[in-house]
Amino acid sequence: MAHLDFDASTVEPAQPFEVIPAGKYICQVVNSEMRPTKSGDGQYLWLEMAVLEGEFANSRLFDRLNLVNSNQQAVEIARRQLSALTGACGKTYIKDSEELHLIPIMVTVRVRPAKGDYDASNEIRGYEPLNGAAPRPAPATRTAAAAPTTVAPAAQRAAAGGATPPWRSAR
Repeated sequence: MAHLDFDASTVEPAQPFEVIPAGKYICQVVNSEMRPTKSGDGQYLWLEMAVLEGEFANSRLFDRLNLVNSNQQAVEIARRQLSALTGACGKTYIKDSEELHLIPIMVTVRVRPAKGDYDASNEIRGYEPLNGAAPRPAPATRTAAAAPTTVAPAAQRAAAGGATPPWRSAR
């Protein structure tokens, strides 16, 4: 038996984990930490994300990136996912996973069907910046010929003898 001094009225009860439909969701990383693998010979970056908008707002999604593992293919996949995540967050270099927290990003989610003793679950398939993955084009240089023209206000046109609005003139 354990002695507890606990008042349940002061704590919101935990909700059962619900699988959300496959799709793209605006999310943010809210928690992260390095954890040991089940076998104990590696480590993964555990990420908890919160859905920010829509019907599934406040739902939680989780990702595991096997950054230290004897399987080099698993490490390469994890490094690519981490690169996509850091890029989606607008970062190119980070020292701590907390630098990725609370930055809204687009997360692609799929549903992994139930199998054996495991229930259906969500799986993160990709990360993108909110403004799209395409880089911004370089600003074009303007020439005098491409400079925008301005239309003089009606009072100035009238003073210059052009009282007829330009849309009515017979040019």
